[in-house]
Amino acid sequence: MIIWINGAFGSGKSTLAKALHEHVPDALPFDPEYVGYILTKWAPPASTGDFQDIRLWRKLVANFAVGLAEDYGKSLIVPMTLVNSAYRQEIFDRIQEEGHRILHVFLDAPADELHRRIEAQIIHPDNADADADAREFRHSNVERCIAARAQLPPETLILRSDELSPAELATLVLEAVAHQPRQH
Repeated sequence: MIIWINGAFGSGKSTLAKALHEHVPDALPFDPEYVGYILTKWAPPASTGDFQDIRLWRKLVANFAVGLAEDYGKSLIVPMTLVNSAYRQEIFDRIQEEGHRILHVFLDAPADELHRRIEAQIIHPDNADADADAREFRHSNVERCIAARAQLPPETLILRSDELSPAELATLVLEAVAHQPRQH
């Protein structure tokens, strides 16, 4: 099982991932952002500056998730914002074609709460400029991330992260995992 935690920056993806690990300690964490870091070091950048726009990123993310699940036989917990519906479908299709189940969780919160959380985050504690740049990027993408909710497939588990504690969110996710049909 791959639990993909989606949502805007500041919605609580990493916090939920940590809460899930407390209940499923054998699950492997996988942060696709690190795949992006590798690509930004060696591959030509996307004209947009967003590594998700690099087709190879999407292929590598799907292949890495499949490889982790197959080679280690464990569930994955993947906190990653994916707002482009075509990209999300491309990644999820590749994973599912290899026979892996995905529970797609979308953490929803109002824009003012997301901006408040982003402002409170320290992303790069040792680099004030990088911290400010990351915060600016996150703030500038809040509306785009909120708008992505309208394009979510019906099987997406949508949870309000501003109304539930991380423990409550984790309980709802684990209940959804338990009720997921098995793929053959």
